[in-house]
Amino acid sequence: MIRFASLGSGSRGNALIVDAGDTKVLLDCGFSVRATVDRLARLAVSPEEIDGIVVSHEHSDHIAGVRRFAGRFGIPVYLTHGTRQGLEQECPSSMDCRLINGADAFCVGGLEMIPFTVPHDAREPVQYLFSDGSRRLGVLTDCGAITPHVIDVLTRCNALVLECNHDPEMLAASTYPASLKRRISGAYGHLDNLQAADLLRKIDSSRLQHVMAAHLSEQNNRPELAARALCEVLGCDEGEVDVASQNEGVGWREIL
Repeated sequence: MIRFASLGSGSRGNALIVDAGDTKVLLDCGFSVRATVDRLARLAVSPEEIDGIVVSHEHSDHIAGVRRFAGRFGIPVYLTHGTRQGLEQECPSSMDCRLINGADAFCVGGLEMIPFTVPHDAREPVQYLFSDGSRRLGVLTDCGAITPHVIDVLTRCNALVLECNHDPEMLAASTYPASLKRRISGAYGHLDNLQAADLLRKIDSSRLQHVMAAHLSEQNNRPELAARALCEVLGCDEGEVDVASQNEGVGWREIL
């Protein structure tokens, strides 16, 4: 059995918890220690139950709380060499950092993590597929373009957490500087609603039980726009797609 929940998702912090019964893992920790503890408590999880933190990349909204949270509770941190270099000041020698190869699967307890490379403006960014041997949860956020490799990894997942960062028209009309607009919408930036929907068209989604839209921009997107874009591809009602908010995330979802 796998279940998963979002502690919160957006430009002010990101964390996802994956639970395989005897194993609980955090994907990223972009919140303070207190906020992370409080958000876990909403899910009836204590910090002492966390067996590992896997880090996608070194941007602050994903790693801001990693050092203090992992250090306080003695939790090992798994990350690529490039990500380790990118957060040199945040990863002291006293922290249990375990380097991974972005192309090789590894296990924490009963969970297998399959990292996969993505185009994003970080040193060695990866996203993750989680598996207990029979069920597959794919996570794709902080990715600027859909590549054949991404499609191959995420096809036939049982659940998918998918970046819907912005609505292209809202971003174009925003007050952001032109350089920031180019970075966000570029090939090493973030997926918009239409790109996320296009991924769903290209993968085999026949096994999907849950789809969660994540990493929405608070300025340049709206939950209903993200949900609508994905539901048009899936042929479902908008209420059947979860949208992770910055403050509340999304509660437990179980993969049967």
